[in-house]
Amino acid sequence: MVARAASKGLAQSRRSLLAAKFSHTIDASPSKTPLSVLAPKMRTTCFLATLLVATAVRFASAETATQPSSNAPIEITIDANKSGPEINPFIYGQFIEHLGRCIYGGIWAEMLEDRKFYYDITDDYRPYGDSPNAKFPIVSASPWQVTGPAKSVDMVKDGAFVGEHSPQIAAGSGIRQNDLAVIAGKEYDGYIWLRAANDKSKVKISLNVGDSKDHNNSATTEVDSEEFTRFPFTFKAPRTSDHAKLSIEVTEGPCLIGAVSLMPDDNVRGLRADTLSLLKELHGSIYRWPGGNFVSGYNWRDGVGPRDERAPRHNPAWTGVEHNDFGIDEFVRMCRTIGAEPMIAVNTGFGDEYSAAQEVEYCNGPEDSIGGSWRTESGHDDTYDVKYWCVGNEMFGNWQLGHIPLKQYVQKHNLVAEAMHKVDPELVLVGSCDLGTQDSLGDGKNARHVSWSEGMLEKCADNMNFVSEHFYAGRLPWTKDGKIPLEQHVGLLREQIRKKAASHRELQAKLGRKPDSYIPIAMDEWNYWHRDYVYGELGCQYDLADALGVAAGLHEYFRNSDIIKMAEYAQTVNVIGCIKTTKTAAFFDTTALPLLLYRREFGNQPLTVSGNPDESKLDIAAAKTDDGSAITVGVVNPQNKPVVVQLKVAGAKLAPKGTAWRITADSPEAINTAEKQSVTISKPEEIAIGGKLTVPAFSVNVFRLPIQP
Repeated sequence: MVARAASKGLAQSRRSLLAAKFSHTIDASPSKTPLSVLAPKMRTTCFLATLLVATAVRFASAETATQPSSNAPIEITIDANKSGPEINPFIYGQFIEHLGRCIYGGIWAEMLEDRKFYYDITDDYRPYGDSPNAKFPIVSASPWQVTGPAKSVDMVKDGAFVGEHSPQIAAGSGIRQNDLAVIAGKEYDGYIWLRAANDKSKVKISLNVGDSKDHNNSATTEVDSEEFTRFPFTFKAPRTSDHAKLSIEVTEGPCLIGAVSLMPDDNVRGLRADTLSLLKELHGSIYRWPGGNFVSGYNWRDGVGPRDERAPRHNPAWTGVEHNDFGIDEFVRMCRTIGAEPMIAVNTGFGDEYSAAQEVEYCNGPEDSIGGSWRTESGHDDTYDVKYWCVGNEMFGNWQLGHIPLKQYVQKHNLVAEAMHKVDPELVLVGSCDLGTQDSLGDGKNARHVSWSEGMLEKCADNMNFVSEHFYAGRLPWTKDGKIPLEQHVGLLREQIRKKAASHRELQAKLGRKPDSYIPIAMDEWNYWHRDYVYGELGCQYDLADALGVAAGLHEYFRNSDIIKMAEYAQTVNVIGCIKTTKTAAFFDTTALPLLLYRREFGNQPLTVSGNPDESKLDIAAAKTDDGSAITVGVVNPQNKPVVVQLKVAGAKLAPKGTAWRITADSPEAINTAEKQSVTISKPEEIAIGGKLTVPAFSVNVFRLPIQP
């Protein structure tokens, strides 16, 4: 109990540090903004840069501007001959971390909690701590309930199957896990590792879905081996329930249990079939993993080798158990399955250069190398050829495990990066940077106060290909901020992106870099984050207003395609995620929809958009398709009325008809749930172009306008 209390206190302490982290990182006040970038200067810088790179122009009026009537068209002009730098496909990246229900409970199909018995099984069954009635409670003690006499289950360390101990169950006793969700008629595959404590044992495994015998499935096996043996089983659910139980009863002779597993039989090599289908449809171009704060305390070796033999650990940065069922092999396989590029973060917190280099060797090294031999032993003869790597995560923050001052960290970054490049010189590396964090560089009289990004660019530029920047906005958990006017809310992400881009242009110019030699930004964590959690730890629910803001954020990425070349929406499943899951269903939350729509339909050659910015609250961007056959136009309308856009196109003649897709609902507060999706992408609608585009109230719109030969 003392150890658990200490762990809980440590978790609370880290949450406090997390609050400090992001309240500092996103603070846009002049005193904390790098290079003293004030708001008027920022607007001017961004506008000039926008003209320079020939990208789209945002239209936003002051809050007090006169509203145009719904029948007064907004006139804009798109120049088909003026395109800016190509929108990098990695702008459409995603991020997943071992946190909450992102991996376990979201992506991974395992139904059982603590299947390798990290926690002691005791007669005091209280797995959910202070939140026993939560819909998705955090497991803080053993989820296995003793079903026999008191003190009939011992945790045995000698000869444990995996981890520190294995439960030994006396004859006439057993354990069970409650609150499993099953669907009528669906089959569930499982297995159990058993070893007789003496000569032999007999064990009965049951899936109980109700009080009647007709609602139960069971299988009995005899155990007479002196070694742990794997026994598979399959059950079919006789009815749908959220409170099924998996019971393990020892009917003869004491028996040790090594590990247990239960998954729906439609799992795809351990991945949830429903979530996997949505990940494919979401079509993220690159996935960042495993963290996030998690990576700074993660030993990647814990997550390779036979899955059942990987010891469970306490999650080093968040709450609960890290089961180590989802490691490098599973991550790379997931990326290959959904058609995304893998990007792996190495541990520069508690980790070192040797560990990072060996991780690269595991992924990319030949089979006669140490890491490569471990990969082949795990059944993967071919190299993974992982090209993109993050050197650490948010090492600028004192909430980060292993945080050290900037003047020391720049040395560590270079040591780690050089060691990784010795294994594979072709790696593309992302450095841990932050414009908002100030630190000292140098010693004594030579010490200078600089932003973390400036220090990294000055000392590590030869050892990184991207600079990482992060930001979150919204009803953040460390604030008391309530809802703000819709137009302001929709602009939150856009404003942060613009400030990051403008500040980096200024900083890198100050350091002597020309626009064609900028080290580009990887915005590898960005999103809205709201403090009310519905889907477990950090599992906030989004609405249409958030979807409008994500679309406006994408537009700002397009405008800054000269310097922002990568972005990973954080996170992907449940944890501030665009996909949400229950125990038996997965669905797109509202913020997934603009990501999906723009990835699928928007062009990649940004075009200049001009008009009168004082007469509209629309956010408009345009781009030509890669083959030059069409112009795509994105329009975000956060107003409570429809707007007509009078469109002129210079340098191209449009066909008479085009196609429109829309994301809208009756209210900006409309949400999606597993039972009802109130916010969706409309079916493609054929429209007569005729120089006018109509956009509904509270809507995201993407138009594809074919160009006549």
